Amino acid sequence: MIDVLVSGGGPAGLAAAIHTALRGMEAVVIEPREPPVDKACGEGIMPSGVAALHALGLDVPGHPLRGIRYMDGVHSAEAEFRHQPGLGVRRTVLHSALHQRAVELGVRFATTRTEVVRQDDLGVSAGEWRARWLIAADGLHSPLRRALGLHLPGSGPARYGLRRHYRIAPWTDCVEVHWSAEGEAYVTPVGEDCVGIAVLSGTRRPYDEHLRAFPALAARVHGRSASTVRGAGPLHQRARHRVAGRVLLTGDAAGYVDALTGEGIALALATARAAVESLAAGRPHTYEAAWARLTRRHRLLTHALLRAARYPATARLVVPAASRLPAVFTATVRALQ
Repeated sequence: MIDVLVSGGGPAGLAAAIHTALRGMEAVVIEPREPPVDKACGEGIMPSGVAALHALGLDVPGHPLRGIRYMDGVHSAEAEFRHQPGLGVRRTVLHSALHQRAVELGVRFATTRTEVVRQDDLGVSAGEWRARWLIAADGLHSPLRRALGLHLPGSGPARYGLRRHYRIAPWTDCVEVHWSAEGEAYVTPVGEDCVGIAVLSGTRRPYDEHLRAFPALAARVHGRSASTVRGAGPLHQRARHRVAGRVLLTGDAAGYVDALTGEGIALALATARAAVESLAAGRPHTYEAAWARLTRRHRLLTHALLRAARYPATARLVVPAASRLPAVFTATVRALQ
């Protein structure tokens, strides 16, 4: 019998499959899309995520990131990462590297979908496949989370993200977070002549209209678009539990707060490893607590920032406060890195 089925071939699913193979177990990834898979993503990886990639045996090409900079057109605050840089990398480049590593380790792939699973005391079945365990890494709007009765409605106003790339040399070695009363814009260098700009907002409207809320940024990249716009949302997704019998939820499928702190990839890699470690130890029930521990700081800070961003009056205070309290801002960034 297969040891682990992985539903979903994004970063979380591929990382789970790689960790399974590195522990001498057999993994099969069920993913209907052909690699490389692109999606709306800020494309900045925190230092902990870079270390997690190294643990998978990967050195992914990209643009080193020195830290995080908050800006509002008047004030700015900057915090450097403590021990090692982060990494700006195109989502397709990251996906290709993870997929190739999985192939090298003997992971098998099935080009199909998983929307229903059946499980008993000995294993779990998904379509024609049967395994001892299944890791659900099928994304933000996880069909398996819903099928297993683990989905909970999101709370608070819905937020959405849009991303486009621009053919321009990076002018910063930080992830720049531009704040306005209407949302945030994330600038991430991803190559020597390419930056990605993602906008986050509770208002649904075209990307170019969102970008006009940041006039200096819009003027800098005008006429240099290098990719189509991709979107995602609503961003806030909740799960009742992360473990349901022989099924473990990881990555965005396990629950997602918001892209505001830019930790999506790092958390996906960390929770994937924790899921596999719990299975390798024969203690899958321990994954729930491990997930809560790994994501706690991210969830607390993101919820706090979302409360501030929800109202124009408090959103305008975020960057001035960070500017006046640089030690606090630096400590906060380093606590999440």
